[in-house]
Amino acid sequence: MADYSNELVGNSPAIDSLRRLVNKVGRSPTRTVLIYGETGTGKGLVARMIHQVSTRAARDFVDINCAALPANLLESELFGHEKGAFTGAIDRKLGLVEAANQGTVFLDEIREMDLTLQAKLLSLLDTQQFRRVGAVKPVKVDVRFIAATNKVLLSEVTSGRFREDLYYRLQVVAVNLPALRDRGDDVLTLARHFIARFNRAYGRSVTGLAPETEQILLRYPWPGNVRELENLLERIFILEEENEILPRHLPDRILRNAAGPADRTLVPAPTDDPTDYHAATEAFQRELIGRAMSTAGDNPGEAARLLGLSRHALRHQMIKLGLLKP
Repeated sequence: MADYSNELVGNSPAIDSLRRLVNKVGRSPTRTVLIYGETGTGKGLVARMIHQVSTRAARDFVDINCAALPANLLESELFGHEKGAFTGAIDRKLGLVEAANQGTVFLDEIREMDLTLQAKLLSLLDTQQFRRVGAVKPVKVDVRFIAATNKVLLSEVTSGRFREDLYYRLQVVAVNLPALRDRGDDVLTLARHFIARFNRAYGRSVTGLAPETEQILLRYPWPGNVRELENLLERIFILEEENEILPRHLPDRILRNAAGPADRTLVPAPTDDPTDYHAATEAFQRELIGRAMSTAGDNPGEAARLLGLSRHALRHQMIKLGLLKP
């Protein structure tokens, strides 16, 4: 079994507190845990750590992204189905919940789950039993559910997109993951950790970060969090040949940030008339979207996630700002 205990890297007070909480939650008998955290903060890693320190560690840990499948397929993946339950169901299929009996199910992006399926999940949490799609008899299971979201679920409840009763059922224990920008020198600790990993993976001997590079990384706000840092360093390992990571190896978005104000806030790009509210607002939006697209590797779906928008809303805004042709 893989050991994830050494993957939660850092010495900041926020990470020390998180380690203690993970151990307490993992060893407790609670059947539900809710993890909050921005994209890239390591929600999947923390879920696996909770499983690993629990009495369920010898059993399966299964994970599923609730945003990756339409509602009907997600229901079948979770609960399984009987032969003939729907077109194409030529055999009985056991779902992930049944496969994880006495273990852990990790539901990533729980807020994307369809309301009808939320009701079935709530019933399962309350009764510890469910029916496969097309079945009559229920199946009894003993499973811990860890759910994760990058949004405040209470606002989803208020808007009617998430069931209030399910929210309170999941919220028994909440684990909040800190953003990388709030972890101080952990940025450098993580960078050294990833450099050591990529040295092994790529057969390299990169000695580390140049002092100037360290200062630039400390000033960058890391909207993509730990995942963004990891991807950045792997890209440098692939494209660069020097044995020290220099400022010129960093992408423009990070270098531009280093040349700006020392605080970690996004600043609107200058306009011809700084008193023009609409021009300044649009400049800020262009800068924000540009950074998100750069962080996401020009992937609109990931950029929308970073910005907390739907893909449709991001596309509409980019067309409005002249960043995309209709």
